[in-house]
Amino acid sequence: MILEMLYKAGTVCANHKENRMEFIIEHLTKSFGTKEVLKDISFTFESGKIYGLLGRNGAGKTTLFNCVNKDIKAEDGSFYLNDGNKAQIRPEDIGYVLSAPTVPAFLTGREFIKFFIEINESSIPDLRPIDEYFDMMNIEPGDRNRLLKDYSHGMKNKMQMLVNIIARPPLLLLDEPLTSLDVVVAEEMKELLRSLKKDRIIIFSTHIMELALDLCDEIVILNHGELEVVDKYDLDNSGFKDKIIRALKEEEDD
Repeated sequence: MILEMLYKAGTVCANHKENRMEFIIEHLTKSFGTKEVLKDISFTFESGKIYGLLGRNGAGKTTLFNCVNKDIKAEDGSFYLNDGNKAQIRPEDIGYVLSAPTVPAFLTGREFIKFFIEINESSIPDLRPIDEYFDMMNIEPGDRNRLLKDYSHGMKNKMQMLVNIIARPPLLLLDEPLTSLDVVVAEEMKELLRSLKKDRIIIFSTHIMELALDLCDEIVILNHGELEVVDKYDLDNSGFKDKIIRALKEEEDD
């Protein structure tokens, strides 16, 4: 599982272009038994934005990510990257940060990053000294040689983010990565994500409306198995939040 995660995150093309890019979903459908979780979803995400994928717990946000990442098989659906040439998305194009961090407990933070770099060195753009990466994530020097099993939840989450920063995949899927973090670490992560969005497509799933409104450039609701864009620039409209809450409440009632 861990080596697969490293491979997927690390084998991104070194000459990745910083042009406008689109991630395109076409006709994604997924059911579990008689329950249709994702209903013929077609949607286009653009680079340079953080998209807030907002939905109640159990609405299908993780299912959508797992279908994109090919961790589960959909009944139907295709996924493309379009940077002027529309092509089927590859595993190495996707970075996936899980809500429950998955890191090798038997390695230190430094050993983990060193191993990741060694197995992907030829495909990592703009390779830097290891300590520069730790500095970027505000990981203290004393923590860099500690075993990952002794890291806090927030620090493990930072390590998940770090391998994706090093690899620079064009599509970054974030499955509620800030929900369990303390205030300081959550703010650090939000600033980091804002700095990364220029040449990436970032989709950030959450069930917390205030977090989505604070961090994201676009809000997309997953409701009744379908995606609906909500214009964030309607924030001044007193009915904006009510509309979101009403849509999510309908999901709960069903």
